[in-house]
Amino acid sequence: MSARLDRLVAFYETLTLERVGQVHDLYAPGAWFKDPFNEVRGAERIERIFRHMFDQVEAPRFVVTARIEAEAGAMLTWDFLFRSRGREQCVRGASHLRFDAQGRVEHHRDYWDAAEELYEKLPVLGLLMRWLRRALRTPQA
Repeated sequence: MSARLDRLVAFYETLTLERVGQVHDLYAPGAWFKDPFNEVRGAERIERIFRHMFDQVEAPRFVVTARIEAEAGAMLTWDFLFRSRGREQCVRGASHLRFDAQGRVEHHRDYWDAAEELYEKLPVLGLLMRWLRRALRTPQA
């Protein structure tokens, strides 16, 4: 594995509110970020997303479960662990990353299923989402 990816994974896995500012060392100034809720350009805005995460949930942390690296990019799979309303939660996802010539992230796209990982766990909305999933599922013989 490359040093750039090792540094990035270490950042994600040890991220604290106090260390969020390190985004500027790891992301290009004009980096693009997209997840199911956000689409922004610029390290400053990406930093805001990470800061907002600490406002929304308790004890957020990432555990990288796999890495695939190519010359100009990488794919990471991860578990995002946090507490919400006193309950432990886990969102599983993947990140597609591309790096610039200096080894900084210039493209960060997160893929995860908001319906399965979040909405289905909510009391009222979860009931509807689970019903929809069953209704749309292909029948098994």
